[in-house]
Amino acid sequence: MNWDFLYKFPESLQIGSGEAIDIAVKAFSRNHRETLRMIKSVILSSINSVYYLLEVIPWALLILIVAYLGWKASKKKYVGLLFAGMLFFIGMAGLWSSMLETVSMVIVAVFISILLGFPIGILVAMSKRASAIIRPVLDLMQTMPAFVYLVPAVILFSPGKTPALIATTIYAIVPMIRMTNLGITHVDGEMVEAGSAFGSTKLQLLSKIQVPQAMPSIMAGINQTIMMAMSMVVTCALIGANGLGMEILLATNRVEMGKALMPGIAIVILAIILDRLTQGLIEKGVPAE
Repeated sequence: MNWDFLYKFPESLQIGSGEAIDIAVKAFSRNHRETLRMIKSVILSSINSVYYLLEVIPWALLILIVAYLGWKASKKKYVGLLFAGMLFFIGMAGLWSSMLETVSMVIVAVFISILLGFPIGILVAMSKRASAIIRPVLDLMQTMPAFVYLVPAVILFSPGKTPALIATTIYAIVPMIRMTNLGITHVDGEMVEAGSAFGSTKLQLLSKIQVPQAMPSIMAGINQTIMMAMSMVVTCALIGANGLGMEILLATNRVEMGKALMPGIAIVILAIILDRLTQGLIEKGVPAE
């Protein structure tokens, strides 16, 4: 008697490996070509505008601005000098232009993540029904391998900056939603009750009490969103996103360790600077009015 059916899953019960999803995505791309082209144009314009804005700032002035922000965020002069030295090192490595491309991508992705994640986080905190629907989606987004986001984005928008930005935003928006929700749900209930007792509406409670009190948690969410966006830099280079990630990818394909190490160090430097600047804002907090 053949017992193979006990060790091999029956082919008659298999539903395929996702061909239907591929067909649906490609059909959507064909049927909504003009809309997708418009979205692509807006995204490219946003990224290019930020890049050109950074590019017109003299390199020395940009280093001084970052040094000043580092000093103000930490209240320590040596931190500002350290940040200046780090950025100067990136310029010496010949990666200044690639750094600006990476930073422009991260800025736009973080801005979109905040713009979408903040209200969604409030919605999750204020509505149990929305929480029951959105939380499983967030779990899926957070555990799904980042490479999976790249494929549908490339099918819809073709390789380049646009699918890279969309994939980065999807990957980075989760902590913004979660930390906003966490901050609002953990606001002292007595403060909320006091506001209600004085006749505050739900909108007034949200804007005057809950959001200001949750601001340290929200800032922590912004910090994590920035770090998540930075972690996608190399991954997005696989679909044509220029910047430091592309430098690493090209050097890796050529098996050039030194040329891969320098942009890798540059990414670490950017992550450290952005992390410390946002951490300084978190420690300061935002006083309630």
